Amino acid sequence: MKKEDLEFFKNLLEDRLQELLSHADNTVTGMTKPKENFADPTDRASHEAERNFELRIRDREHKLIKKIKKALIRVENKTFGICEGCEENISIKRLKARPVTTQCIDCKTREEDMEKALGV
Repeated sequence: MKKEDLEFFKNLLEDRLQELLSHADNTVTGMTKPKENFADPTDRASHEAERNFELRIRDREHKLIKKIKKALIRVENKTFGICEGCEENISIKRLKARPVTTQCIDCKTREEDMEKALGV
């Protein structure tokens, strides 16, 4: 991969990481605010459902943060953009769509087909 492509993806990943970390900080700040009192049980249930939904989103973002950090390590090691399955280059188009990917489209498709066959 060209040096300018690596630099592009490094900046892209770092920007996304900062954005996700900011969301996490805002969630923690929001969770530490004093509890609201709800006279209506329906309001409380709605509030709890929204809070649980937000926590699920943050959990997914936490997993994405881990993947981004691993991708940044691959950028530093100059292994970013190389498929872990076949060791061929991953297309720039795929990397732009999913910068944290570790597999080319062919290897990922084979993996998903195997998972379907095994019922995973």
